Amino acid sequence: MTTPDPSPRVARLSIPTPVLDQLEANGLVVTGVLDAVEDRLAHQVTSSHAFVDRAARYLISAGGKRFRPLLVALTGHLGPDGPTREDPAPSPLVDAGVIVELVHLATLYHDDVIDEAPARRGSPSANSRWDNTVAILTGDYLFARASDLSADLGVEVTRIMSRTLARLCEGQIAEVQGSDGALPPDVPRLEPTLDHYLEVVSGKTASLIETSCRYGALLSGVAPAGVDAAATYGWNVGMAFQLSDDILDIASDHEDSGKTPGTDLREGVRTLPVLYALEADGSGELAGLLDGDLDDGEVVRALQLLRDSDALHRARDHAGGYVAAAVEALEVFGDAPVVTALTRLAEYSVDRVG
Repeated sequence: MTTPDPSPRVARLSIPTPVLDQLEANGLVVTGVLDAVEDRLAHQVTSSHAFVDRAARYLISAGGKRFRPLLVALTGHLGPDGPTREDPAPSPLVDAGVIVELVHLATLYHDDVIDEAPARRGSPSANSRWDNTVAILTGDYLFARASDLSADLGVEVTRIMSRTLARLCEGQIAEVQGSDGALPPDVPRLEPTLDHYLEVVSGKTASLIETSCRYGALLSGVAPAGVDAAATYGWNVGMAFQLSDDILDIASDHEDSGKTPGTDLREGVRTLPVLYALEADGSGELAGLLDGDLDDGEVVRALQLLRDSDALHRARDHAGGYVAAAVEALEVFGDAPVVTALTRLAEYSVDRVG
């Protein structure tokens, strides 16, 4: 039976309403930018080719956190040209929010092909709904639409995104080289060390979050030193969020997180908690389990060993170091309400893992 496409209506923002209400109550106007981003996303991917249009809207219609556009909107309050009650959706910030979300969505199409993922956001992934070719080309189409929009904002914005895309690709390739999956004979394997893991996270996750914050500061008129500080904040938050996700992949139950625990273990990806646990794996049992494809029972046993070790606590402490660095980067902006909001957002990245 053919699985129906998600509704063509663009899903509304999934950031909890109380969070947005609290930001607005403190003078941080963000919903104007976010609503405009949501509307602009649908317009930006419109194609005269009906199937391209349909495939490009597939993940947009499935919704999402829109975390990166939120960071654009929030860091936009660091400068004099940010959102106000009178102008709640400055066009440059809206366009920047659309750009970073399109790039993020494009990477999801590609990631699902690489991971052979059957589902995304509660619906069949594009590669399982159609095939890998459609998913890859749709991701490429979204990259192109983001590039087209970035040109309207100037050379510097386009250059920043070009460099970000290069870092995204480098991080993804490095992850593939360091995984336990089969590699073609002429592709060198990288040892999945701590340095390798952090390099992957920096490229795959932190680089785009860094760019989101750089865009918000740059396009709201922050001075160059402040733009760099906002970018530093974003990179550290991106690192902390990914480390926390990797902890949740081991520590959380499916009912709590909506994700199947041990996904990274099944894919042969050595995340930070796994690396720490292997360092202390005196019996060699965990290393033996991870040395090959894991069946369901072996995944359960590996998760138990990881949860019984101190690896999760060490990983959480490591993530906390990035949070501290993110908060320190904000010191140049004083004690404005937006600094408080950004600080709490950084702290949440670790608080959510307990």
